[in-house]
Amino acid sequence: MHISASAALWFLPFVAPICFYVAWSDMRSMRIPNYTVVALTLVFVIVGLIALPFETYLWRYTHLIAVLVIGILFNAAGVVGAGDAKFAAAAAPLIAVPDISRVALIFAATLLAAWVTHRVAKNSPIRSLVPEWESWSKKKEFPMGLALGGALTIYLVLGVLQGT
Repeated sequence: MHISASAALWFLPFVAPICFYVAWSDMRSMRIPNYTVVALTLVFVIVGLIALPFETYLWRYTHLIAVLVIGILFNAAGVVGAGDAKFAAAAAPLIAVPDISRVALIFAATLLAAWVTHRVAKNSPIRSLVPEWESWSKKKEFPMGLALGGALTIYLVLGVLQGT
């Protein structure tokens, strides 16, 4: 992995709780609150100054802008939700460009696991623990925050374990 183990270790304790909350919130109400996106962005803005070389830190803002523009286009086309697009943009600066293919694999595996887990839970007694969750009643929509948050957390954990 091209993310440094040190940078991943700096980001992980701040990012993981946000990702957990994003997953929970998206399952509960099918929304990723804007304040979680702002919080994730602030983690990069503040912790990134400590965790990354300054030139790298500055270049990573281009990741945010590029993913935000792509997310806006995908949202306009009805491919992704606005919250998903904003969360992905806020997460983008945390990812090293050479790790993009690995992140895509992590996301694909996490998406599949999240979808299967959500569908199994939806049709099991687990559903009765939180019957008010909006995601249970959706036929075609899926709480993508579950996969997005999970993938970002897994990436950072792997960065801690396997980073440069």
